[in-house]
Amino acid sequence: MNPSVFITCAVTGAGDTAGRSPHVPVSPKQIAAACVEAARAGAAIAHVHVRDPETGRASRALPLYREVVERVRDSGTDVILNLTAGMGGDVVFGAGEHPLPLDPAGTDMAGPTERLAHVAELRPEICTLDCGTMNFALGDYVMTNTPATLRTMAQQVKSLGVRPELEVFDSGHLVFVNDLVREGLIDGPAMVQLCLGIPYGAPDDPLTLMSLVHRLPPGAVWSAFSIGRRQLPYVAMAAIAGGNVRVGLEDNLWLDRGVLATNGALVERAATILTAMGGSVMGPAAVREKLKLRSPA
Repeated sequence: MNPSVFITCAVTGAGDTAGRSPHVPVSPKQIAAACVEAARAGAAIAHVHVRDPETGRASRALPLYREVVERVRDSGTDVILNLTAGMGGDVVFGAGEHPLPLDPAGTDMAGPTERLAHVAELRPEICTLDCGTMNFALGDYVMTNTPATLRTMAQQVKSLGVRPELEVFDSGHLVFVNDLVREGLIDGPAMVQLCLGIPYGAPDDPLTLMSLVHRLPPGAVWSAFSIGRRQLPYVAMAAIAGGNVRVGLEDNLWLDRGVLATNGALVERAATILTAMGGSVMGPAAVREKLKLRSPA
């Protein structure tokens, strides 16, 4: 078991969840407040997506990211910001016998520099790097990240002095992670997030988790999570396997059966699980030292 665990809170995500719970933050003000709430509950890292305040749909608009980051920093809250760079890799094919033309409502493809524009301007301590392509859940949506695109993004993130969180959804993604490390595109320690339970990626059974853990780059600092009702059990699972944990409304809307969660409540529950197991929860300063993060801009 990992005796000292840090908690990441993924506060909103990009999924169609805003209409399913009143607690899912949508506006920049709400998202920033969720980051502060999570930090006060014990999260060292807040993982941030932004949404169009009018529609609630996922966005990658720089002004929205800027407002969230400025609000969090102006709050005086000591939390590490982790901005997603996954937006801009979305392809939705036409249904059935007509895969083309692509569905314009869900397709959003951008080059590496455009996908990292908010990271380059706002200089968070961490940003994500999705390390592969996969059929993502039901329907005709494909999360699209080619090796050439990812290598370019990794080089740009490295040049910015930002720590990439390497998002791994299946075992082949870890092959690519190890390639990036071997090629010198990732500074140590590699930070890896194992994302389990998402159709059609790696299932969240214990044997699959341990198979992924055994393929991590040497010296990697890693976290793991599952989605929905298995999010909270995975707090214990990840810690027992030697890792860190992630909770939050991006991946799960419920605290208990019939009880809608808030980000703060999920972080508090995770901290309770970890301390009841005999572990301790790391604060931002200790996590910065562990991950060798540079000071935020």
